Amino acid sequence: MRKILYILCSFFVCCSFTRVNSQTIKAGEKLVFTGSYNMSGLMTQLAQVTMSTENVTTSKNTYLHLSCELSTYSKWDSFFKIRDLYESYVNPMTLKPSLYKRNIDEGGWTKKEKYVFKGNSVSSTSKKRKRPETQKNFTIGGSTQDVVSLLYKVRTMDLSKFKVGQTQNLMIVFDEKQIPVTLKYMGKEIISAGNLGKKECYKLSIGAKTDALKGTDKNLIWLTADAKKVPTLLKFSIPVGTGQLVLTSASGI
Repeated sequence: MRKILYILCSFFVCCSFTRVNSQTIKAGEKLVFTGSYNMSGLMTQLAQVTMSTENVTTSKNTYLHLSCELSTYSKWDSFFKIRDLYESYVNPMTLKPSLYKRNIDEGGWTKKEKYVFKGNSVSSTSKKRKRPETQKNFTIGGSTQDVVSLLYKVRTMDLSKFKVGQTQNLMIVFDEKQIPVTLKYMGKEIISAGNLGKKECYKLSIGAKTDALKGTDKNLIWLTADAKKVPTLLKFSIPVGTGQLVLTSASGI
């Protein structure tokens, strides 16, 4: 499931080269996806992915809190239980992150991670299972962001100006490393979008310098071809198999 979220996040990094109009991202949104994996030739529903937003106010600042939660359905917990939570606290206007948190539990393998952003500098803490906590300081590029905030910046893109086959090289930060990715625009298709009905969608392909992805134009995502850019379908291919995320419910958009 870690790889599934990484792939989902990678698809959304394309927003880095587009002017941000953060008014399309507001508090109170909730997107729910069904995660399926190809088991013996059948696409089997295994998990739920929930993306949500809310406003958080401190004594000094107001942030937009972005979260992505991944959970296996209860009937699969005895086989392999997953409870993952990824969070980002961002500037509501620029969507630049101030804090990123990751708390994962996958079949008993646990990891907690926190990034504090100050300009191009990141201070991170990480703890795996019962091992001692580690700390690290590293530098990122000006357009590099944590993976969760990129999930939402994509909706500020103007994909209507893209040409079929157009590509862009970008960068995300994950596991305390910067990872290059390449986005390719592949045109439009009609896709079922849960409670939103059938929607015309932009089709995008992603490639990355990582072992998490497999094949050419095998990792795909569809976004509604409107101002909201709601993700409706994602298909992924990884070394151990194939799967998909399907939008089932969208509210507050």
